Amino acid sequence: GAVMVPVNTAYKASELDFILNQSDAQALFIHSTFMAEFAKMVHRPKILSDERVFTISNLDSLAGLENTDGGLQSGYEIASSDLMSIQYTSGTTGFPKGCMLTHDYWITLSYNGACLFENYGISRCLFWAPMFYMDGQWLFLASMINGGTAFLPSKMSLSKFFDWIWLYEIEYTVLPEPVMSAHPVGDNDTEIPLKLVSAFGWRPSARADAERRFNLTARDSFGMTEVGAAVICPKDAGDKLSANTCGLTAPFRQTRVVDEDGKEVVPGTSGELQIRGRSILLGYYKRPDANAESFDGDWFRSGDLFIKDEDGYHRIVGRLKEMIKRAGENISANEVEAVLREMPQIEEAAAIAVPDEMRREEVLVFIKLAAGSSPQDCQPSDIFAHCKKQLAAFKLPRYITYAEDFPRTATRKIAKTKLDLKTCIEPIFDNQDERHLSNEEATSLF
Repeated sequence: GAVMVPVNTAYKASELDFILNQSDAQALFIHSTFMAEFAKMVHRPKILSDERVFTISNLDSLAGLENTDGGLQSGYEIASSDLMSIQYTSGTTGFPKGCMLTHDYWITLSYNGACLFENYGISRCLFWAPMFYMDGQWLFLASMINGGTAFLPSKMSLSKFFDWIWLYEIEYTVLPEPVMSAHPVGDNDTEIPLKLVSAFGWRPSARADAERRFNLTARDSFGMTEVGAAVICPKDAGDKLSANTCGLTAPFRQTRVVDEDGKEVVPGTSGELQIRGRSILLGYYKRPDANAESFDGDWFRSGDLFIKDEDGYHRIVGRLKEMIKRAGENISANEVEAVLREMPQIEEAAAIAVPDEMRREEVLVFIKLAAGSSPQDCQPSDIFAHCKKQLAAFKLPRYITYAEDFPRTATRKIAKTKLDLKTCIEPIFDNQDERHLSNEEATSLF
């Protein structure tokens, strides 16, 4: 009957202050590695006395936590609709929000994953996502439901990734596109044990290359901490794959795409994706403001722009909050990034809005080049020419710079709010004037 609150191990004292107080934590299980940061807390909850803080230094220490007097009793019969965990979102802006998730949420999500693994005959899985996020947890549970084996590295390693695949005969993993593209082509690539990989946000050409090269199935999907699995791409998606689809509505879910007035749009039209169904989040813990903003009746507002075609296949266009508004025109950062990633010299791209006196906002793109490429091989003029062929004039980037790598969240997403001049390894180039900005001009953009 207790409620679990996973805590990001990268959190500093001020973030622990927020999480432990906002969640009303009554006990803490903490590894000795993190005690120093815990000790720096300024606003430690009074209820978290030393007797309620259980320090663990190794797995053997868990034996001392066993209750020998018959165990704790909840005082009531536990139902599947009861609160099981408060799962905090990654918090790309401000402090994270706590999603109230029931036992049935985890059951539904995990069995969806278990059925997916069973359909592909998968029993050996590599899960590198941190266990304080929902991905690591539900994938682990799905593996256990199938009686499979889960391999969990202590941390992600791009250099060791394919070694793990071969060594542990991994049949499923979430495969980041940069890992695949950076891995040298080998004579035995088609013999790799992988059967299925989750290819989140991949370019259609990269997905097709991976399937040919490794003789596996690569599929995108869409989910959120708040709703679990929302959209799943089937194996037989066919021609829909070339449109970069995330797939069809997941089991136990309904989806719709709506306009700014909350009215469902016709197929093929862009709008916000909304989701409802069995055991989505109960709401955000102690956040009535966020709950009011995030629900349209019983529909959860994803905050993501999608296009749903006449066959029910979904394609993500971008984040509502990542829309760049240039001279009254809405520009999807995701669309600009997808076009940039089609250049073979570019591995990743991040588009952000920067202020502009005349147009309100302009588009600045950070470019991470592929291995073996240099700014000389992929000059701003080349990038601009490529974009001009595929994007409307109002969507074209004005500013271009290069980054060695990006600041990232624990799940390897680009942390756009942390992009700044320190990220740049080359001067910022202004396409309008075809010149490099001075340091003062570049600073003003941020």
